[in-house]
Order: sequence, then structure tokens, then C-alpha cells
Amino acid sequence: MLSRRRFLSFSGGLAATGFSTATYGVGVEPLRLGVTDYHVRPHNWPAGLKLKIAAIADIHACDPWMSLAHIEGIVARTNALQPDLIVLLGDYVAGHRHHIGRIDAAAWAPVLGGLKAPLGVHAILGNHDYWDDRTVQRDGRGAPVAQRALEAAGIPVYENEVVRLSKNGHAFWLAGLGDQLAYMPARRFRSVPRIGVDDLAGTLRKVTDSAPVILLAHEPDVALRVPSRVALQLSGHTHGGQVRVLGWSPAVPIRNGVNLAYGHIRTQCDVIVSGGLGCSIMPVRIGMPPEIVLVSLGGEPVEVTS
Repeated sequence: MLSRRRFLSFSGGLAATGFSTATYGVGVEPLRLGVTDYHVRPHNWPAGLKLKIAAIADIHACDPWMSLAHIEGIVARTNALQPDLIVLLGDYVAGHRHHIGRIDAAAWAPVLGGLKAPLGVHAILGNHDYWDDRTVQRDGRGAPVAQRALEAAGIPVYENEVVRLSKNGHAFWLAGLGDQLAYMPARRFRSVPRIGVDDLAGTLRKVTDSAPVILLAHEPDVALRVPSRVALQLSGHTHGGQVRVLGWSPAVPIRNGVNLAYGHIRTQCDVIVSGGLGCSIMPVRIGMPPEIVLVSLGGEPVEVTS
């Protein structure tokens, strides 16, 4: 029989564990920074093309959780990886209200402008970048503030656009998909689904030869309809669920039997979903520390120390 003393002792221990976990999830893990390495060989990737891509997702700039100093550290850490190519996967603006200071795009974009790679830095937008711009939401069109700031910092932003790149005589395409959740309907129309600006078929039609395609798509759900013509899809948005329990992300549902919450998934193509860097809804991370993703395509695995 459980005595009152044992019950109180158990309850106190449970409460202490909960408090320490909450403290860690709010005050420690969100401020960490690691590198997660993937070595991928897509089925249609040229044998002679070795490519290293650094992916940055879901910064969600705000004080104190993602300060300018912290973004500067992310930039320095990314540059130190010496990737051939750097991609930014969207959601640069704050994703929650639990902060003490908003950081404007005019401040964070020039910091990201310090990213350097031989094949350039390339960006797409995320849903929060659209939602944060009230003018764009009201008009239902236009370039959000985040896009204009990135472009002013010298970083091209792709919305259903492609660019042909090459390394050592081997060509490949980078395709940036428009966001699938760009426009939120007015509250009085709660039954109306959120409206995206994505055009997957139209984007892929702009690819004019047989060189492999790397697709940048903020929300990973599009993987369920991406054709095998695409070699690799890079996505963010989920934050890996922000809270992962034994590899399970309760906040991210399984779609059509496919778990697209985090990591390397194979559908019609190889898909890598970043756990991201910042926080959305609440400034908490447990079991899913912030990460820069480094993807090595072709060649031998690259050892990375986080």
C-alpha cells in the first residue's frame, strides 16, 4: 500500500522532474546549436557530382531566443562547414509572441547576407514570412517584407522558380517552391482552407534538361506528390515537432502513412526535413535541439563534429 509519505515523495519527485525538464526545454535546448550530417545518394544522381549543401531552416528571429548575436553564430558556424551551396528554407520572422523584442527584417537579413558559398546562397519563404506581412495578407499578393530584405542583402528568393547550377562540369537544378500556406483567410471564413502560392508542376516545367533537381519546399507535405524526376527535397517547417519523445514527434501527424516530421525519408525522391533553429508557438524544445543540416551528395560520408 502506498503511504502518504511515499505518495508525497513520489509526487514531489515527479514535480521536480517536470520543473527541471521545463527549465531545460525553455532555457537551455532552444539556445543550443548543432550540425546534423546526412550522406545521400539519390537514384538519379550523377556518379561524378559531389556536392555539399548546408541548409538553414526556421530561424524565427526574436529576442532572447534568436538574437542577432545568435544568428551571427549560425552564420559563422555554417560558413565554417565550407559547403558548396547554402539554402535557406524559410520562416525568418518570429513565430510566437513569447519574446521580449521583435527583430525586424532590416536587422536580421544583413546578418544572413554574411553567408558565403562558391555556388551561392539561395532562399525560399515560409508561411510565417507571409503571415507576418499584413499588407500582403490584405492584398493577397506582393513580395513580403522578408523577401525584400533578403534580396536587398544579396540573397535571391525563389517562388516557383528554378536556377541551373554546375560544379566541375556537372549541372543540376535548384527549384524553389512557393509556400503552401502563404495566405490565411479572414477569421469569419474559418471553414476556408489556407491558401498557398505553390505551383509544383509549373516550377518543374521550367527545368529544361535531364540534369538532377533539388527542390526547396518549406512544408515537407508536398513530398507526397513530388515526382521521381526530383532527386532531393529539402524542407523545414515542422521543427522536428520541437518536442520529440523517443524519436516520436506528437505535434506532427503522419500523412498518408508517411512520417514527414523529421530526418531522412524516402518517398518518390529522397526527402530531408530539418529540425530547424528557432521556435514556433512556444519557445520550447525538448529532444530536438536546433540544428544546421549538412547534406553530402555523392562521394564518401563526411564526418562532422556537432
